[in-house]
Amino acid sequence: MRLSSLLFIFVLATQTLCAQVRTTKLTAYKQFKPSTIILKDGRELKQPLTNIFLKNSSLLYMKGDQSMEANMDNIIGVKFDDRQYVKIDTLLCYQVDTVGHDALYRATIMDLAAYHQQLKNNQVITSMSLGDQISTATVDLSTEDDFKFPLIDIFYYRLNGEFVRTHERNLGRVLPKEKMRMLKTFVALPEFSWTDEQSLLKLLKALQ
Repeated sequence: MRLSSLLFIFVLATQTLCAQVRTTKLTAYKQFKPSTIILKDGRELKQPLTNIFLKNSSLLYMKGDQSMEANMDNIIGVKFDDRQYVKIDTLLCYQVDTVGHDALYRATIMDLAAYHQQLKNNQVITSMSLGDQISTATVDLSTEDDFKFPLIDIFYYRLNGEFVRTHERNLGRVLPKEKMRMLKTFVALPEFSWTDEQSLLKLLKALQ
């Protein structure tokens, strides 16, 4: 493939990924801070230095001068001074807003698949030798921004006390037929987005 064609593919891939928010941070908070950890058995443990790990939205705590990832199997929630996280599936999620007795929750994690694909796309083959041994030469087109982690938001509804990921397939398992018709009508609107908080809150209100 010609170098010009490879560069064109690289530009398209870059444009696709640049729409994501990107960060150099590994944690939700700039500094580790106190929190109260709520365990499955009802106990509450206070920790002086904790944070949320953006890799997988798990809990980090300081042990001496090292940060450690907590065992999430026994944790059901974490209270910080500004927000409370609830474990949904394997993710620590915080409440965005409520609609009636229901609510929208959000977790932000690194899109590591997109990150590795971005770096892979930046390796452009400039020449290839097909002699007795195959050899190639590449140019790395990565910029400083390419080494920032792209972030994605994962949303959940709390519907009638049950957590459901915000996707038509998942909601279809818990909604009655009349509300499924409302769902299909709503998501067909051109302004609706499964990744936009306001769209999801409006949908939640419509499902009341």
